[in-house]
Amino acid sequence: MDDELIEAVQHAAEPIDNVIDNVMMAAKEIDHDKNSSSSSSDYETDNFILHTANKIRLFGREKPLHLVLGGGKSADIVLWRNKQASACVFAAGTVLWLLFECVGYHLLTFLCHSLILSMATLFLWSNLSSFVNVSPPDFPKITVREDMVLAVLLWLRNEFHRAFIAFRNIAAGKNFKQFISVIFVLWIISIIASWFSFLTLFYLVFAMLFTLPMMYEKHEDEVDTYAEKAWIELKKHYAVLDEKLIRKIPLQVLLAKKDHKQL
Repeated sequence: MDDELIEAVQHAAEPIDNVIDNVMMAAKEIDHDKNSSSSSSDYETDNFILHTANKIRLFGREKPLHLVLGGGKSADIVLWRNKQASACVFAAGTVLWLLFECVGYHLLTFLCHSLILSMATLFLWSNLSSFVNVSPPDFPKITVREDMVLAVLLWLRNEFHRAFIAFRNIAAGKNFKQFISVIFVLWIISIIASWFSFLTLFYLVFAMLFTLPMMYEKHEDEVDTYAEKAWIELKKHYAVLDEKLIRKIPLQVLLAKKDHKQL
């Protein structure tokens, strides 16, 4: 009797067990769906981070700053990766600027004095070497290869042709926005140049070349973010200027008259 009662209870409990099993399976499916959705959201987040990391860099560059500056030893010196060489070059430039601008030294005088000092040092070294048991100076044989000179001249010629073609296209008035931009940049440069002498302006460019790239490389992301915001604001102001002023200039009429006269 007891065995029959136990079997009856177990038989009655089987539907409940099935319901529990179904509920557990549904819960597992829900957890799996949540995990998959969370993984997809994580994947989207990773894509967003990658997209943010690949944002527009300053001046539209896609390569690292070291490669943009040419790579090699010159880029190492500019970015202060070879601190000893960078310090020597920067100190030499600073000394030359102090001599020419502050002391009042002239370039031709400096060259003559440098040659006199060099020739006197080598002369004394060559003639006194036998008395002080020192080897005489070894003068290296310097030869300039013809192909190197031709390559430099061809590069200068190509750059001159490119500059002249760009000047002709801008002066022809085919791209009025580019014409206004170039005029504005040249006007700003002329104002800045009136504040300093040519040597001081050249030294300021030299000093910025040895400081700004190094600081930009250390704070690249922050500078790119602010530069992008500034570029967006500049484009907004230019759009307003273009709508209110530039589009009202009868440029197309002037170009049409010019073409008609040429025909």
